[in-house]
Amino acid sequence: MDQLRIGIIGSSGRGGIARHWHQPDGRSIVVGAADISQKALDNFKENVNDKAFTTTDYRALLDRDDIDAIAVMSPDFTHEEYVCAAFDAGKHVFSEKPMAITIDGCDRMLRAWVESKKQFMIGFNMRYMNIFRVMKDAVDSGAIGEVKVVWVRHFVGTGGDWYYHDWHAAAKNSTSLLLQKASHDIDMIHWITGQYGKRVAASGGLDYYGGDKPNDLRCPNCDERGTCVEVYGSDRKSNNTMDMCVFRKEVDVEDNSTVMMELDGGIKATYMQCHFSPDYWRNYTFIGTEGRIENLDDGSKIILRTRNRSNRWENLAHHDLEVKPASGSHGGADPVICEDFLDMVIDGKRPIATPLAGRMSVAVGCTATASIRNSWMPADIPPVPEDIREKVF
Repeated sequence: MDQLRIGIIGSSGRGGIARHWHQPDGRSIVVGAADISQKALDNFKENVNDKAFTTTDYRALLDRDDIDAIAVMSPDFTHEEYVCAAFDAGKHVFSEKPMAITIDGCDRMLRAWVESKKQFMIGFNMRYMNIFRVMKDAVDSGAIGEVKVVWVRHFVGTGGDWYYHDWHAAAKNSTSLLLQKASHDIDMIHWITGQYGKRVAASGGLDYYGGDKPNDLRCPNCDERGTCVEVYGSDRKSNNTMDMCVFRKEVDVEDNSTVMMELDGGIKATYMQCHFSPDYWRNYTFIGTEGRIENLDDGSKIILRTRNRSNRWENLAHHDLEVKPASGSHGGADPVICEDFLDMVIDGKRPIATPLAGRMSVAVGCTATASIRNSWMPADIPPVPEDIREKVF
C-alpha cells in the first residue's frame, strides 16, 4: 500500500487533525467524513478536502470501498459503536481517547479488533509530546533508579468551558472525567513507569458545578450572564452549541477527584484532578531509588535530581532540562501521532499508543469512579478477559 485512504467520523473538534493526514502527494489522503452536523461537514470540505465524500450517516462512510481506514473522533459515548462497526466493515481504525466509557465496551472493541485482523491505535497524543518523551527516556535509562512513587496533579482551570457546558457533564455520556480528562494522565503514569494499575481507591465530589438550574438553560439566554463567572467564552457571550449552564440539574460528574493506585511491581501512585482551579497546570513527579524527575510545565521544563552516593545530602546532583517543543497542535504531538498511524498501517510498525493502553486507562478510570461513588471503597482493576489476553498483550 503506497497511500492510505482515510475517512473521518466526527469531523469537528478533534477531527481537525484530519489535515495532517490529507497529503494528496504523500502517504495518505482523507477521502470522506461523517458528522451529525452539516455545518461541520461543510467546514471539513472547506478546510480539508473540497472533493471529499460527506454524509450525516456514518454507515454510508463505512460502506465505501475507497476507504481503507477510519478515524473515530466523535464524542466518547459513540466510540464503541463506531469502532466495532468499522472493524466489521474491514477498516483499520484510529480512535480518539478515551477508548470507550465502560470496561466492557473496551473489551468488545478489543474482540472486534482481534477478529478483524486489522490495525488499531488509540489517540494518546501526550505520548508524542517532546517533554514527556524526554521524561520517559530518562526513567527508562535508569536515571532515577527503580520507580517507587508517582504523584500527578492536574489543575483544569478551563474545566467549565471544556467539560461542564456540554454533554461531558452527564455521567450517562462520559461515565466521569476520570475517563475523558484523566485518561491521558492515567496513561502517562502507565507509560512512563512501564506498569499498569491493578488496584485503586478514590475520593471526590461535585462541589462547585451542578445545581438547580434548568437543563435547557443556555448562557446567551440566562438573566445572570452579565455577572456569572462561568459564562461560556471569555467575551461573556456565545454562539457556540457548547454553552449549556454549568449549574444545571443534570450535571452529575465529579469536579474534583483523588485516586490512589497500586501498579504492577508495587509502585504507588496518586492522581489529583480539579476542574475549578483558577489556573491550568499539570505536574508529573516520578520518584525512584536513585532520584526524582518532574515537569514544571506542559511544554519545556523538566527537573532531574539524583543522589550523590559519596555525600548524599550535600551534593544532590541537579540536572535541569529545557526541552524544545515541536511545532504543531498539542505541543507538536498531533502531526507525529498521525505519522505513527501511517507507519502502523502501511509499514506494520507497532504504534506507541496501543489498544491495550487505551483499555487499561479506561479500566482504572471506571474502577476509580466506582470507588468514589461507593463510599471510597478500594477495588481491583478487572483484567483483560482470558479469551483475548494473549492476542492483546
